[in-house]
Amino acid sequence: MTTSNLHLYALAAPLLTAFFVNLLGRLSRNWIAPLVTLALAFSTAFSGVTLLNVLRHGAYRYTVGNWRPPFGIELVIDHLSALMMVLISLVALIATLAAFKCVERELPGREHLFFTLYLILIAGLFGLVLTGDAFNLYVLLEITSITTYGLIAMGKGRAPLASFNYIIMGSIGACFYLLGVGYLYILTGTLNMADIASRIAGLDAPAALATAFGFIMVGLWVKMAFFPLHNWLPNAYSLAPTGAGLLIAPLMTKVTVYLMIRVIFAVFTPSYTFFQHAGVQAAIVWVAAAAIICASSLALAQRDLRRMLTYIIVAEVGYMVGGVWLANAQGMTGAILHIVNDALMTLCLFLAAAAIHYRTGSLRFEDLTGLYRKMPVTMAAFTVGAFAMIGIPPTCGFFSKWYLLLGGIEAGQWGYVVALIFSSLVNAVIFFRIIEIAFFRKEAHGHEVLPRQEAPALLLNSLVLSAIALIAVGFGSGPLVTNIIRLAIPAGF
Repeated sequence: MTTSNLHLYALAAPLLTAFFVNLLGRLSRNWIAPLVTLALAFSTAFSGVTLLNVLRHGAYRYTVGNWRPPFGIELVIDHLSALMMVLISLVALIATLAAFKCVERELPGREHLFFTLYLILIAGLFGLVLTGDAFNLYVLLEITSITTYGLIAMGKGRAPLASFNYIIMGSIGACFYLLGVGYLYILTGTLNMADIASRIAGLDAPAALATAFGFIMVGLWVKMAFFPLHNWLPNAYSLAPTGAGLLIAPLMTKVTVYLMIRVIFAVFTPSYTFFQHAGVQAAIVWVAAAAIICASSLALAQRDLRRMLTYIIVAEVGYMVGGVWLANAQGMTGAILHIVNDALMTLCLFLAAAAIHYRTGSLRFEDLTGLYRKMPVTMAAFTVGAFAMIGIPPTCGFFSKWYLLLGGIEAGQWGYVVALIFSSLVNAVIFFRIIEIAFFRKEAHGHEVLPRQEAPALLLNSLVLSAIALIAVGFGSGPLVTNIIRLAIPAGF
């Protein structure tokens, strides 16, 4: 068994760099891009090696400062957390390369402030996926939330109001989670997740335990914008600065879904969560189905590309929550795979929106005419992202949806299966409507040949890389499921 501490280097690189970005960025903005890029490149490398260590030697635990649990903070490095580290670092690196130009244009003179918060957010996300301590998880949730509030509030127009609404809902979610942890501490006398799980087995307090579980789940559902607790998300994500949206939209909800899975696996165990509360489990799947249908319908009603994508994010949260609560291996596999796939799909589509907005200044559907001639590379990558979101093979979106459908059929949850199919059809209508506007409709000057004017190279290259990743992960879904995801699911599940 390895005792590598490379995962700490992955976390520390953006955290320490945030200090130097704030300090040196005040003197010259020329420091910012090299520092941020180098830090995230290091994190990506360390995350990759951490995952390889887990694949070779198995999962391990790491005690921070040699303070043994339950007194010290324990980090858990297993197949799922290592996979999430790689996902966070890769998405952050690709998003950051694209964000430089957007931030330079939208927030001149404040780039050092933006990227200070940005790096602290990334460090917080790493901490969330690694921690094995229930209270430490709360602290990290608040670190990521506070930095996100600040990033969103830096936007123009009604962005500060959207951030304020997010603060209110985020604080409510945090309070629910903390109340649940408080109940667990009263019941067990410990905050270490593994210790809590071992002591829960011998407890004879079903009402108190169910209350703790309910508080924690509701708190996480608020944080992940699980319908109908989603009202804060569309405004927050659509009004945030473009550079902030590139990181927040792909990662925040997905990491919170991961936290729900982590709590179910590491604290309460699947046998307690699903099989002692079968009625609750079935009800949540039905709520997830309603979430998918309602959010997809709301996306269909939008006429702005970025706002439409925010409602698709809400629907995708319903996909993942429903998959987890199907309580079978196929559904859980689909949910975990969809965390990876949806992060990449959302990244690709938000990068495409950023590129379009950079050149045209608008994301309203009526302003997208002629884009396939004006920005052919951008729109080709957008098309790949759209096909992945619809679930067309060989893009990665098809494979996670396939597992989710199999899980729904196996569980006999036909409402959830219908909701998945309905959402895919709605996504097809939405994206083909955009493709029709951008490809077939002519601009006011008719058949005049439009000059090609793509986004800046960094933004365009990031977009193309994300589109390639959608196809590469699609072809690699088999090994990803066999060698990582299946090993992350408890035996006998």
